[in-house]
Order: sequence, then C-alpha cells, then structure tokens
Amino acid sequence: MTQLGDVLSCAFACAIAGVEGLIVRVETDAAPGTPSLNLLGLPDRSLYEARERVRAALCNSGFGLPAGRLLVNLAPADVRKEGPGFDLPIALALLASDGQIPATALRDTVAIGELALDGTLRAVSGVLPTVIAAKRAGFARVLVPHANHDEAALVAGIEAHALPTLSDAVAVVLGHARAHRVRSATNPTTASATEYASSVGSAGDKIDFSDVRGQLVAKRALEIAAAGGHNALLVGPPGCGKSMLARRIPTILPPMSADESLDVSAIHSIAGLLGTPPRIVRERPFRAPHHTATPIALVGGGNVPRPGEATLALHGVLYLDEIAEYSRSTLEVLRQPLEDGVVTIARAAGTTTFPARFSLVASMNPCPCGVRGEQTRDCRCDDATVARYRARISGPLLDRIDLHVRVTRVPISDLHSQAPIETSAAIRARVRAARDRQLARASMLNAHLSGSRLGQDAHLRADVAKLLETTAQRDVSARVFDRMRRVARTIADLAGSEVIERAHMAEALLYRRVS
Repeated sequence: MTQLGDVLSCAFACAIAGVEGLIVRVETDAAPGTPSLNLLGLPDRSLYEARERVRAALCNSGFGLPAGRLLVNLAPADVRKEGPGFDLPIALALLASDGQIPATALRDTVAIGELALDGTLRAVSGVLPTVIAAKRAGFARVLVPHANHDEAALVAGIEAHALPTLSDAVAVVLGHARAHRVRSATNPTTASATEYASSVGSAGDKIDFSDVRGQLVAKRALEIAAAGGHNALLVGPPGCGKSMLARRIPTILPPMSADESLDVSAIHSIAGLLGTPPRIVRERPFRAPHHTATPIALVGGGNVPRPGEATLALHGVLYLDEIAEYSRSTLEVLRQPLEDGVVTIARAAGTTTFPARFSLVASMNPCPCGVRGEQTRDCRCDDATVARYRARISGPLLDRIDLHVRVTRVPISDLHSQAPIETSAAIRARVRAARDRQLARASMLNAHLSGSRLGQDAHLRADVAKLLETTAQRDVSARVFDRMRRVARTIADLAGSEVIERAHMAEALLYRRVS
C-alpha cells in the first residue's frame, strides 16, 4: 500500500482518466500564518471552489477547521482534477491534519463525494470507476454518497459504505458505524437506456417489432445486423418507417452480460447519465444524436477527454437518422471506431483511448426530395444533384457499413391489415441462438472476425466463392469482400448451418447495394 511519507496527513481520492479511475493522494499541510486554504495539483474551477464548501461543511457538522495556513496538494500534480467529488477526501484529510481523526485511519480508504454546506453528501458522477480503481489498487474500503449506493453495490470484493453526511463518514473512519455498509447486490436497481435524454422513446412507451406492418426485407436485414453485430444503412423515402424500424432494434438484442453491464454503467457513470438516484444500466444502449452533433460530441474529446456518443453506445446501437445531413467531418471520425472498436484521442498531455464497440444503424433519403425510385411520385432531382447528395457520405465510410437496405412505402391496404405480426420476442430468440453459436465458436460476434479467424469461420466452398466473385461488382474493395463473408456467416448461423451455403451468400449480396 502507498505510504504517507513525510506529509502531515494524507487521504485518497480518485480522478477519471478516460474511462478509468486514477487514485489521487490528497496531501495536507498546516503551518503557522494567516488563516487560508489553498489547493494545488491542477484543480478545475468546480474543484477550486471546494475550499468554501469544505470550510462550511466542517463547521456546520461540528468539526473545527485546522488553524493557520492550510495547503492541500492533489498528486500526481500533472493530471487534471475536476468535479466536486474531491470534497469528502479533502475534508477528511484536513481533519486528520488537525488530529481530529487518526491519520492512519485513512491509509486504506478511498473517498468520493460532494459536500453541501450543512455537511450532507450529494451524489457525484464517476463512482463506479472509482470503486473499481480502489479495488484494483488494493484499498480495503471506499466511502461514497448514499445516493450512489447502487453503483458501489455492483463491485464485490471491497468494503463500501454509502453515507448520507460527513459526520457518518468520520464515524466509519473511526470504526464506530457499520450501518451504512453496502452489500454487493446480485440485482441492483436498474435503468434502461430508454430512460436517458437521447433514448428510444418517451417514458412509458413499449415498442415492439409487431408494431411494424410490412417491411419484411428491412426486418430481416435488421435481424441479421442484430445477430452478427453488423452495421446497417436504411435508404428510403420520408415516412416509410426507417426510424420506426431502427428504434426497435434494442428489443431484439439479447440482454447484456454482467461484464458488459459493468462496462456500460461505468461509462455512463463518468458521463453523469445514471439518473437521480443513479441506477445501473442493464439494457443495451441506444444513442441517437442530432445531426448537428460535432465530431467531439460523437467520438469524445475536449481539454480533459470525455466519452462521446460512440462510447456511450458501447455494446449497443448508435443510430444516425438522416446521416447525409451530418457534416462530412463529423462522419469521418467514425472510421476508427467502426474498424477497430476504439476511439483514440491524442492531446499534447497524453493519449486517451475509449472503448467504442457498437453497431451503427443509419438512415437516409434516396435523394434530396426523398422520392427517387418511387413509382407513384416523380423525383425533382437531376442525376448531378443526387450524386452530390450521396457523396456527403464517403466511400470508405460506406465500405464499413455491412448491410445497405432499400426501404419502400407500405401500401395502405397492408397498414389496415389485421394479420398477426411476428413479435420482437420471437426475433430475439433467433438472434440469441445465432449469437450463442458465434460466441461458442470464436468467442466474438461475426462482425468482429478478422485475419485467420475470418478465414477459418467464414470459409467459402468453391461454388459459393464463385458466386461471390461473379456477382460482386468489379470495384469492390477487400474490406467489402470480407464484410460480405461475415454477413453470410451470420445468415448461416441464423439458419443453424455449420457451413456457408449458396443461398446464404446470395442473400448477403442482396444487402450490399441500393439504387
């Protein structure tokens, strides 16, 4: 365990670096002089204001503020510290420097929490990665606000206390209170991705694929995309149901595993998206940013890099409605996450890597007026206008989208039909069975196969390879060639076939080009 060294007192906090927690030493020193409290160690504005919050919270909780000139150093000093979560460890370190609590009592404890002026502990973001970091660093105990109870309960193997006030935190440090000890929960309070601001629908909505009449080809394509983790592009006129289809994809995805839920919850904790009180994410994320989103909003960044929509969609779906309306520079930043499953943010102070393994689902009109290809309406766009419109999405980005699906208007007679429609539950059962085959075979989804693994699991017989060679366009890239094989492999898994048949490859080829 880290030693205290020669400083008067020391507590431990946690800063967020990317999506990981970084243990921070809160060192305090008291010297004779004019009463003051100064912070060192690259604090941001909200942290610098902790001086007044801590001062008031200590006095209003019945504790005395150490006399003289007080100095608080947050080490390592070259890492930017931000947010009010450092209030509690600073207060504990000051109490230790004054002898109101033993300095040794803080050796094995990491604390996080914002202090109200009356000493109440308020919820903060980043608690889950803090608890994980404390456990990995070998600390025995972690103190968190009571409102962050569910986050702390998600991590087993470390003593966690969810506390309502500063006084309770001091009592725990002194060994006098165990009432607020957190028990590891097997089923903590959960929140679905539909409850977030950019979620699937309004509160109380229950959506299902049985709501969608017609569109059998599009439904089949999205089933394939969900089964193999593939990217999909829906092209069709306004009002044909593209958004309706896309927003129902989460209903056919299997539940997240415990590890996936932990990953997603940690990222949403850092972003402050777990709600009030914070609740663990159990359902796969569905993120739908507006077309005015900036590159930083989409993939993350900033002076202190924070995760963007691509990372918030981890293990779920990133939906770009009317993708041609996004700026070219915004769309191009998606190349790396679509290819590698990560986002790398390079800054002069260092490089941060965010996980970004998601399925991209995008929709667009076939032309600016939206009716090109419709038999009942005339398109007002000439060929040059259509070419410029479609050129807003670069060829390399289109290459990274596995399924290109043409969506047409549903006849009025079909909309009034009372024929039964397959539910999301039935589709999800097939998707789950296909994913189980992939994970048993390669421990990954087909969309992520590469190299020797692709050659082994998506091997083509001579007749199937000949079909691909003769049907695919001459200018098809090696990337597209491999993506067709991955899609065919997923179609075979949905059919329960160990080998890719001609019918599987033929269907995969149908989803490659739209007019």
